[in-house]
Amino acid sequence: MSATATQDFKVKDMSLAEWGRKEISIAEVEMPGLMALREEYKGKKPLKDARIAGCLHMTIQTAVLIETLIELGASVRWSSCNIFSTQDHAAAAIAKAGIAVFAWRGMNAKEFDWCIEQTLYWPDGKGLNIILDDGGDLTNMVHDQHPELLKDIVGLSEETTTGVHRLYERVKKGTLKVPAINVNDSCTKSKFDNLYGCRESLLDGIKRATSVMVAGKIAVVAGYGDVGKGCAQSLRGQGARVLITEIDPINALQACMEGYQVVTMDEAAPLGDIFVTCTGCCDIVRRSHMDVMKDNAIVCNIGHFDIEIEMASLTNDKKLEKIEIKPQVDQLIWPNGKKLIVLAEGRLVNLGCASGHPSFVMSASFTNQVMAQIELWQTRNEKKYKNEVYILPKHLDEKVARLHLGKLGARLTALTSRQAEYLGVKVDGPYKPEHYRY
Repeated sequence: MSATATQDFKVKDMSLAEWGRKEISIAEVEMPGLMALREEYKGKKPLKDARIAGCLHMTIQTAVLIETLIELGASVRWSSCNIFSTQDHAAAAIAKAGIAVFAWRGMNAKEFDWCIEQTLYWPDGKGLNIILDDGGDLTNMVHDQHPELLKDIVGLSEETTTGVHRLYERVKKGTLKVPAINVNDSCTKSKFDNLYGCRESLLDGIKRATSVMVAGKIAVVAGYGDVGKGCAQSLRGQGARVLITEIDPINALQACMEGYQVVTMDEAAPLGDIFVTCTGCCDIVRRSHMDVMKDNAIVCNIGHFDIEIEMASLTNDKKLEKIEIKPQVDQLIWPNGKKLIVLAEGRLVNLGCASGHPSFVMSASFTNQVMAQIELWQTRNEKKYKNEVYILPKHLDEKVARLHLGKLGARLTALTSRQAEYLGVKVDGPYKPEHYRY
């Protein structure tokens, strides 16, 4: 391990900090939601005394999120939620700014857990009092290994589908011990980050990794939720014939209405040239599927964890030869000479093989995160939330959208008084600006 260690951060290479800071300055221009919140709360410090532990991909865009939380008054300690997703120049820039960050690209599983553990306590011995999570690893570690911290934690906000599933499982089992805000299912997150973000970043990862031409290929997308929809659009847009696998009849019908062919993975496995999993579930592409795939088929995942492709069946099979083409691009060779290309070891291909979603769409996601953190912190003494999972109200979703329209040159039409009366709403819509908590 070549990471640079000091008393209160651990990153790969501090010499990358200047590069990271330059990219952060570009990202800030593309993240109008976060910059608008900084301006709105200038001098007000709505997160004063909040000790936020964050576990979310340590990218340039996340650096803007972290520094927004700090400008709003919080103290922050950070780790990454994926062993391959850290952008080392972003981590270095955050560390140079004096922020406790523990993340580097290519850490192993033990180091991953160690990094999360470093975010639980502050140098003065105080523990975190609010969680910002992506996938649930931090939430699970606190609940399962450090329950003594729970008494001081006012709540958590969760970024992604997989983490939300974990939260609802805890609610069913009665093991969720703090209130949780489900950021993922805010419309301006799931319908934008999941769909439009993946529409751009999936192909970025596949192209950087393989330089393959997509046009004319058969692409198989497993799962037709918001992530799957974005992936299917991008692949079709490049000229691929796209097959969809689904368990949900409504999603499957949507795919049919969009002109995709819905099949099972058993049917798709011998046909596809490119396979993309995006379900949040395990064992989607199994060894039996990979055994019948074409020579040089590409297999990758854009769901949160590395459970969607049955990776263990490849890594534990001594009959298969593994050749690393370059970092996060592996070629597996079968005894008969057939080859498969597996990207990012079955982890997030858009972050493992590229730089993730564009800054603009992450601004919408992270603006929701900041709002959720403020809501939990500002209401900590009101007993407003039980140990359940909540979604931010619609008017905050609308606020997030409004904060991004100007950057795109969009102007909303205003209702006339007669139109408002006809619809039974106020002229400025169902919510006035003063109705916003924030």
